[in-house]
Amino acid sequence: MRHGKKVMHLGRKTAHRKSMLSNMACSLIEHKRINTTVTKAKALKMFIEPLVTKSKSDSTHNRRLAFSSLRDKSAVTELFREVASKVGDRPGGYTRIIKLGNRLGDNASMAMIELVDFNEIYTSEEKTKKKTRRRGSKAKDETITKEVIADVVDETPDSEGEKSAPEVDQNKEGKEDAK
Repeated sequence: MRHGKKVMHLGRKTAHRKSMLSNMACSLIEHKRINTTVTKAKALKMFIEPLVTKSKSDSTHNRRLAFSSLRDKSAVTELFREVASKVGDRPGGYTRIIKLGNRLGDNASMAMIELVDFNEIYTSEEKTKKKTRRRGSKAKDETITKEVIADVVDETPDSEGEKSAPEVDQNKEGKEDAK
């Protein structure tokens, strides 16, 4: 059982693990994506997500907390300026881990960890949800309606040369009922 086992030790002593995660977090903030093993990427995700959350409220205290973890002044500055401005409205989930396969030398499973809002491929495309309908397609209905209105206006003009709205609706309903 793994009760109370929250830290991924990564086969290192505490000081080595903290400095390794700090260096990886600084590289991630600087380059916006890095390649590493899957286990290190998961440990880095647990390390950097609270720092990004702290960066959303720019205060001296939060900057000092981030600096105590990162130990790099330029990384803290970039975190609070660029990264915080992009993720300001996101409630969480600032990183994405994408598995890449196995490394050739030792067959370790590799992954790419990246900051979500800095990937232009995913953020530039606004995916619209496809609407499904049970009755007929929308495009088909629009073309039929346009044809019906054009036929009615051409056949029986009013005294002013235009068809009034209620007569168009009656003819439209009559043709749709006939189908």
